Amino acid sequence: MGYSREVYRRAEAVLAKRRADAEAQAQERRAAFFAACPRAEEIERLLARTSVAAARTVLAGGNVRETLIKLKEQNQALQAEQAELLRGAGLPADALQPRYHCAACGDTGYIDGRRCDCLRQALRDEACRELNELSPLSLSTFESFSLDYYPPQSRSAMERILFNCMDYAKHFSAASPNLIMMGSTGLGKTHLSLAIARAVIEKGFGVVYGSVNNLIDKLEREHFGREEESSTRQSLMECDLLILDDLGTEFRTAFSSAELYNLVNTRQMAHRPTIISTNLTMRELESAYSSRFTSRIIADYVRCLFTGEDIRQKKRMQGASRRPQGK
Repeated sequence: MGYSREVYRRAEAVLAKRRADAEAQAQERRAAFFAACPRAEEIERLLARTSVAAARTVLAGGNVRETLIKLKEQNQALQAEQAELLRGAGLPADALQPRYHCAACGDTGYIDGRRCDCLRQALRDEACRELNELSPLSLSTFESFSLDYYPPQSRSAMERILFNCMDYAKHFSAASPNLIMMGSTGLGKTHLSLAIARAVIEKGFGVVYGSVNNLIDKLEREHFGREEESSTRQSLMECDLLILDDLGTEFRTAFSSAELYNLVNTRQMAHRPTIISTNLTMRELESAYSSRFTSRIIADYVRCLFTGEDIRQKKRMQGASRRPQGK
C-alpha cells in the first residue's frame, strides 16, 4: 500500500525546496568570491572551454588521444590554481558547489531511478504530518503539566510518571519500550501522550498520534473504498512512534479488533515503539479484546498506572469559580 498523491506532492516539494536553496546559496557564494577574485571567474570560463574543446576533439577525430591529454593537463592546472585561490580566501574546496541536504542524490530523491532514503524519510514525515494535522499537539507540554491538581496520596506516583515520560521523550530511539498508560478518565494520560509526541517530533522523529476511534474509522473508510487515498495503514506501521489514544472507546467490530492486533503485532515484530492510553483496567482489556491482543500488551508493554481524581473536572470548576458572577 503506497502513499497518497498529496503526500508524494508535499514530500517532493520539500526536496525541491532543499535543492533550490542549496543551489541559490552556492550561487551567492560564487558571486561573492568572483567579485573579490576576478581571476577565479576567468578560470571558471577557461574550464568550461576545455570541456567544450574535448567534446569537439572527439567529434572531429584525428589525433584524439594526444589532444585530450593536453586538455586534461590544462584542466588539472586550472583546477589546482582555483583551489589555491579558494584556500587563500579561507574557503573550503567545495565552496563553489551546492551543499545538498542529501549528498547521495543531490536532493533529487532518486538514485539510478530508485527512491533515495531521503525521499522515503520525507514521505514518512509528510504522511505523519497529514495524520497529525487535526491533533492538538501544540496544546500539551511537560511544562504545562501540573501536579498541584492531584491529591497528596497520588502526587508522588504521578511525579514518577511525569519524570518517566520526560525521560522517555528525551532519550527516545527505535529501541525505546512500548508504553501503556492506564487509569480513569481525566488523569492526564492524553496530556502526557501529547507532550511525548511533541518532544519526539522536535527531535526529528516521525510520530503519528490519534484516538483509536478516529484512526480505525479512517482505516475502515480506506479499506472499504469510501476514500480514494490509502496511506494511513502504511503511516501507522512505519512511523517511528505510534500513539494510540483512548483505547476502548472505539466501536468494536471484527474489523477494528483485527486492525488493532495487526498494528500492535506488526510494530512489535519490527521493533517500532507504540504508546497506548486507555481508561480500561487490565481485566476489562482482557474481557474486551482477544487473548492474542491482551497477551501482547501484558508481555511487551510497560504499564504506567495513573491515579488521583478527575483533574479536568477540577480545572473546569476552578475556572468557573474565577469567572465574575452575573448580577
